[in-house]
Amino acid sequence: MYEPVVKGAAYILAHTPNMAFEYGTTQYVERQKDPQSKYLMQFGDHLRTYEQVMNYAPFQAYIGNIHPDQLTAIDRPWYEGDKVEGKRYGKYGEIVPEDEFYAWLQLVDAFELVWLEEEFLTELKPRLEASPMLTAEDIKTIGGGRSLKEIQKRVEEKTAAPLMLKDRLVGCVRRAHELDSTLTAHVIAENTASKASGVLALRYLLKNTGVDPREIDYIIECSEEACGDMNQRGGGNLAKAIGEHAGCAGATGSDTRAFCAGPAHAMVLAAALVKAGMFSNVAVVAGGSTAKLGMNGKDHIKKGMPILEDVVGGFAVLISENDGHNPIIRTDSLGKHDIGTGSSPQAVMQALVTNPLDRLGLTMEDVDKYSVEMQVAEITEPAGAGDVPTANYRMIAALGVMKKQLERSAIPDFVARHGMPGFAPTQGHIPSGVPFVGHARDLILAGQMQRAMIIGKGSLFLARMTNLFDGISFLMEPNPGRTDDQAIDEGAVKKLIADALRQVALDLAQSED
Repeated sequence: MYEPVVKGAAYILAHTPNMAFEYGTTQYVERQKDPQSKYLMQFGDHLRTYEQVMNYAPFQAYIGNIHPDQLTAIDRPWYEGDKVEGKRYGKYGEIVPEDEFYAWLQLVDAFELVWLEEEFLTELKPRLEASPMLTAEDIKTIGGGRSLKEIQKRVEEKTAAPLMLKDRLVGCVRRAHELDSTLTAHVIAENTASKASGVLALRYLLKNTGVDPREIDYIIECSEEACGDMNQRGGGNLAKAIGEHAGCAGATGSDTRAFCAGPAHAMVLAAALVKAGMFSNVAVVAGGSTAKLGMNGKDHIKKGMPILEDVVGGFAVLISENDGHNPIIRTDSLGKHDIGTGSSPQAVMQALVTNPLDRLGLTMEDVDKYSVEMQVAEITEPAGAGDVPTANYRMIAALGVMKKQLERSAIPDFVARHGMPGFAPTQGHIPSGVPFVGHARDLILAGQMQRAMIIGKGSLFLARMTNLFDGISFLMEPNPGRTDDQAIDEGAVKKLIADALRQVALDLAQSED
């Protein structure tokens, strides 16, 4: 079986509480309605410190320091106390603090739209120089900053959006056009944050895999941001913009958008490109969404909780040609939500889970772990959305009961064995299936897992263009090795040549007769 492989993965988080207040859609809309609203006045009192975010168990699972299953043994609420050892760096990436993330914004800014204050950058420089992901050339590119007076002037004129650290103005993001609503300061900040987090994730992917950036020949960016201008609002191309800052000089690329299902679609596209022989190394990458910051903030504050949506997420996965070692993506295992499937939960899960398994002659028990919508439950529960991952696993188990593959009484056990607690931030596309790819790869390589199903789901009706739902899925399995149809059997080749020569000799003898 000549299938593409998952060669590595990277996951990063940027703690951005001040960006949550300024750029999160919930807060932005509230500010337009009532700048003095009680919610906005209370917001700052419910923000977590960087140390608290590092100590948040689900986020330690996200960057690879603990396995998601370990969360079941940790008492909730996870946001209270130090339930795990908080580490900045993990197996897959890191949790970067907000002040350093601001420097990343300026680093990836191609049009001098991000201005950071000179004194702030001077204070920050020693920490930037210590970063494993920033080079001396990066520090030089970031530069020495602007005067506070210049920054204040742009913010007061409302031609720039502020970059704050509590009450301190440390920078701004300027608008890129006087009249274009798609190039306002707010939108530029949103897109630059997505780009910066994507660059950080891609750099970690290259570090984790040891792959030379010049060996990446295609990049697929799959976030929910759409950069462009008034003539082509979603024209892109964030993929090449991100690759440029990761040293991928030999790559081209494009953006794929499908709401939350975008990453799963992107991985399927990457696998197809590699299997077709068009490209050898395809990087799937996505930065995070500032719009989603504080999305459920009102409900968190009502429950006396901290604002848990205070991080921008990012990830990157490398899909490469078969190396005989890394886990494969079975390209015959795809499940897809067709236009005519319907949008009921049962119809969606049948299309994405049971249909492809039936086609392969597998049962639902044959999949060790399903990764569906991996949002942290205590983020979504206060808003009434419930425990999204568990709801998905129960639906999968219910389908198993309908297919007589398990008893109804076995549903809780099935959920415990084949599911896992949600451990990803509610960044839209970030939780949808892909957070488990890194863990699945490691477990398969260690011989502790035979099969994982990655499921992306998306709500297309949000764009007001269709009421359809969306989804796509695929299986990851151990690599069978480069044998069978991939290896050249020298003896078989010699036999084919000998048989052909004998046939030619017979044909000649018959023609002479």
